Amino acid sequence: MKTSEAILKRIDEICVEKGKNVCKACLGGGKSPSALYDLMKGRTKCPKVTTIKSFCEGAGITLSEFFDRDYFNDSEDDD
Repeated sequence: MKTSEAILKRIDEICVEKGKNVCKACLGGGKSPSALYDLMKGRTKCPKVTTIKSFCEGAGITLSEFFDRDYFNDSEDDD
């Protein structure tokens, strides 16, 4: 699995767990969801950590909790 795919998988998991969508989580963290939408649509391969952090803040989790999945350790770099 590519790193971008792992990030999207984790975002989906968190949205289901927290009952939020990407837009609400990003806006709750003070950022526009456009960067994550670009990732979802394949327009970008590598979101900034600050984008993921804002999503996490809006979802009520930490960055550590976000990346606390084994599939991140096995993910491949995006080309």
